[in-house]
Amino acid sequence: MADNEDNKGAMKVDVGLVRQLAELLDTTQLTEIEVEDGDRKIRVARKVSAAAAPAVHYAPAPAAAPVAAPAAAAEAPAAAPSHANAVRSPMVGTVYLAAEPGAAPFIAAGTQVKAGDTLLIVEAMKVMNPITAPAAGTVKAVLVENGQPVEFDQPLVVVE
Repeated sequence: MADNEDNKGAMKVDVGLVRQLAELLDTTQLTEIEVEDGDRKIRVARKVSAAAAPAVHYAPAPAAAPVAAPAAAAEAPAAAPSHANAVRSPMVGTVYLAAEPGAAPFIAAGTQVKAGDTLLIVEAMKVMNPITAPAAGTVKAVLVENGQPVEFDQPLVVVE
C-alpha cells in the first residue's frame, strides 16, 4: 500500500500503446509521433542518422498508396532513376530557396556550385539548416519550390 501512496503523482505508462506507436513510426517512416488523451501525453521519436540517409531509399508513404490511382503508383518508380544523383533532405521541414524573403535564390538550374556551397535551407523546428552541395558540379534541376514542405530523404536538387 505504501508503494501506491508514493506513486500517486506518477504517470502510468501504457507500454502497449508505446509499442504500437513505435511500430507505427517504423511502418510509416515517420521520425516522431505524439498523442494526447486528456492530461496524458505520449511522444515517441526516433533519431535518424545522417550517415545512413544516402543508403536508405523509401517508397512513397504507405498512407498515400490507397488514395493514389494505380497509374500514379506506376509512375513513382519510373521517376526515381532520374533523381538518382539528387541531394536529398536529411529531415522533415520546409524548404527555402533564398536566405530571406525577397532575396535572390541560392541556386537555379545551370548554376555552377562547389562542394560545400549552400543549395537551399530546410527549416525544422524553427532551426534553419543549410543544405550544401556534396561535390562540385552543375545544378541540373531544382525539384522543390520555395516554402514547400519536404519529407526525410525527399530529392531536393540534382547536381551533376
